Amino acid sequence: MQSQIIGIRFTEIGKIYHFDSGDVNDLNKGEHVIVDTARGEHLGEITSVLEEAPPQPKGGWKKVIRRATPRDLLLSQNWKGKEIAAMISCREMLSEEKISGVKIIKAEFNYDGSYLSLLYSSEEDEKINLNNLRSKMQKIYIDSKVEMRQIGPRDVAKILGGLGACGLETRCCTKFLTDFSPISIKMAKAQGISLAPSEITGMCGRLRCCLIYEYEAYAAARKIMPKRKKRVITPKGEGRVVDLNPLTETVVVQLDEEVRGARHSFHRDEIEPWDEREALRRKAAEPCKENCNCGKHETAEEDATAG
Repeated sequence: MQSQIIGIRFTEIGKIYHFDSGDVNDLNKGEHVIVDTARGEHLGEITSVLEEAPPQPKGGWKKVIRRATPRDLLLSQNWKGKEIAAMISCREMLSEEKISGVKIIKAEFNYDGSYLSLLYSSEEDEKINLNNLRSKMQKIYIDSKVEMRQIGPRDVAKILGGLGACGLETRCCTKFLTDFSPISIKMAKAQGISLAPSEITGMCGRLRCCLIYEYEAYAAARKIMPKRKKRVITPKGEGRVVDLNPLTETVVVQLDEEVRGARHSFHRDEIEPWDEREALRRKAAEPCKENCNCGKHETAEEDATAG
């Protein structure tokens, strides 16, 4: 049977990685498997079985080694129970080393304890030498290969969890986000969100992930709506656009004849650009050239005959 490409994650709300099922057949969503990774063998849960394989990564696909057994699942649970102790030990040794600006966020064992990753964050831009700390931990966990791995502020927030800046009891990154999308100030501007740091910055100190949720809808709506300060013609007269509501496709217009401060909302289909109307008016007012075939001469002749 031909091998399949399957999606696997290693934590409950973790990033999904793709593996080649290899010689392991009839895999289904929800099953657990042992896979080969750059950090040793790991136990993961199948989240999807792809019908069409995505582009092959550089170096080829990593393989599924075998299905996980009940013993593997018990081993994994046992080693997870030792992660807090490993994290505390690492923090104590970090304090002894007197290294400032570094925080140990989490310790992670693979399913059989043969690999230990110590995740840390750093306030420094330059990479900090933690070889002594790693060596001390290696002496304690002699049967595990110890690795120090630096993670970014968003990953730290995902691991720690807690209350979101918006008031939700669980942060989006901890609740359902499996990957982080690139976020920019442009997204906040397109949605008319205040650029005050308190409005657009998450608990991680980076731009909020939720800025991307409705960005595409706003960007698409703005393409078919007039820009602010543009003159338009409405059912109630001419005016200038002062605000937009992209999701409802309504335009707020300050009419020329209105008392200062009075505004009216119109659906985008109810208004038309003033410059386009003006261009048509000017074109209609231009004198016709001889034999121009515009229809005006014929109309004039018909009117003359009728007279």
